[in-house]
Amino acid sequence: MTATSTTPARIAPKFPWTGLIALAAATFLSVTSEMIPTGLLPDMSSSLGVSEAQIGLLVTVFAFTVVVTSAPLTALTRRWPRHGLLIGILVVLGISNALTAIAPDYAFVVGSRVLGGVAHGMFWSIVGAYAGHLVPKEQIGRAVSITLGGGTLAFVLGVPLGTFAGHVFGWRLSFGLLAALMMVGAVVIWKFLPAVEREADGKRRRERDRTVPRPRDRTIPLVIMVCVIAAVTMVGHYAFYTFVVPFLTGPMGVPSGNVGALLFIYGIAGAGGLILAGSVFGPRPQLGLILALVVTGIAVAALALLAGQIVLALIAFILWGLAFGALPPLLQTRMLHTSSPAFRDTASALYTTSFNVGIGGGALVGALIFDAGGLMVLPWAYVGLLVVSVALVLVVGRMSRAVVASH
Repeated sequence: MTATSTTPARIAPKFPWTGLIALAAATFLSVTSEMIPTGLLPDMSSSLGVSEAQIGLLVTVFAFTVVVTSAPLTALTRRWPRHGLLIGILVVLGISNALTAIAPDYAFVVGSRVLGGVAHGMFWSIVGAYAGHLVPKEQIGRAVSITLGGGTLAFVLGVPLGTFAGHVFGWRLSFGLLAALMMVGAVVIWKFLPAVEREADGKRRRERDRTVPRPRDRTIPLVIMVCVIAAVTMVGHYAFYTFVVPFLTGPMGVPSGNVGALLFIYGIAGAGGLILAGSVFGPRPQLGLILALVVTGIAVAALALLAGQIVLALIAFILWGLAFGALPPLLQTRMLHTSSPAFRDTASALYTTSFNVGIGGGALVGALIFDAGGLMVLPWAYVGLLVVSVALVLVVGRMSRAVVASH
């Protein structure tokens, strides 16, 4: 009787809310660290004696470091315990922000941001897979959405608060405070996040690594396809979103003083999309991904067509934020669903690289299109790339069924 009564507890473990909230807090800090220079451009520029464009390049340096280092460092640390590695990453991020806070000149700031970019890339290579390891496969979408919610909150709350503190008390204090919070985050991860690699798991993984060469993993092509989809989608998004402020104040005729409020509303809509992705489409990421891509395309096309009709354009703008907010968690969930458990950490590193390639490449593509064809070409270029992404998602669905049928 006792054995029978304890069986359900082993079959249906409690959802790891505490661990996932700890991961979300770490994500909040990491994204805030990445983006905070964008809100402190004038302050840092005048203090360090460089142009605002050079301060803006700090975000580019950060992202480029992620692209270059995340995959090789993840492969190098593949057998390291994930829990301890995550704590170490937050400590390094804290050191990076502390060095930025005390930097005597611009070159020192660049070096500290490179250090932060290395840690940030490692963080994103681990965090999605870590969330996936904490739950059964059918709950991965929900777990990833909770974890990525910290990133959304960073855009909506973290960066604005950091910017406000920087304006009032000085930009160095903002980075110093962020450094202190990173150390607190490391303690929170140490205390509340369960380890996902027990010794027995490590032994089984090492045995699998010795007996089954990684190239035989049939999920690798699927993972690569999902990474290509992420890159194509992000190129389209950031090609347009990089120039969204000129679009709002130009074709839409929004007063410059209202742009901040509109972007805040866009962020709130994105948070709604994130919740929708985890609560409704988490177990069905393929369907959710297709719907989110299609709705994003419709919203962006409507925004281009109706830019002069402010009410309809605002509805399309908010719908764009809602649909796009669902895309990052659905893409990462789709990647984790397609990847085998043995390849999941490396898959997360590849995904992180492709995502950042899309961000940096999108800004570059957008600048080229803007110079060649003008502002109104950008949303249509975005729609065209979304069509490509939908086609690739359908191909991934067919490939997934083929892999399942072969087992």
